[in-house]
Amino acid sequence: MQNTKLLLTSLSFAGLLALAGCSFPGVYKIDIQQGNVVTQDMIDQLKPGMTRRQVRFIMGNPLITDTFHANRWDYLYSMQPGGSQRMQERVSLMFDNNDQLIGLAGDFMPGVSRDEAILGTESSTTEVKPSQAAEQPKADEPPKPGSLQEQIQKEVDSVETIPVPMPEPLETAPQ
Repeated sequence: MQNTKLLLTSLSFAGLLALAGCSFPGVYKIDIQQGNVVTQDMIDQLKPGMTRRQVRFIMGNPLITDTFHANRWDYLYSMQPGGSQRMQERVSLMFDNNDQLIGLAGDFMPGVSRDEAILGTESSTTEVKPSQAAEQPKADEPPKPGSLQEQIQKEVDSVETIPVPMPEPLETAPQ
């Protein structure tokens, strides 16, 4: 009788261990994507003065069109790969009363590609082979006089930046 209880207890314990070991490790968790996928290429195509129709052609329909801020479109994208920490990107586009693009704000910066981080792919153009690294001049070295690099640097230095007009913030005080 006592052997039967011991055998039954040990078999139950072994069964619970087998179930616990099989159910937790290696559980597949899906990637959860929500919102509009916005890439750096899309942002680079936007120019001040574009109409809402042109912006919609490039960016797609906005995720949020606020009735209180009719001249602002918001594009949100969130990605949670396989149960890990969620990443979120946001871009807001502002229009004037003539339905022309006057500014944008958000997580994207000009010239910095974040597409690979969002989509989970790596670009082959970012890799530098050791033979190419030796051929590229160091950033600390000044360009040689009369070289193409010096001419390009002069053109870059002479470019005058033009600020993008941003809408004024709404008044928070009641009137």
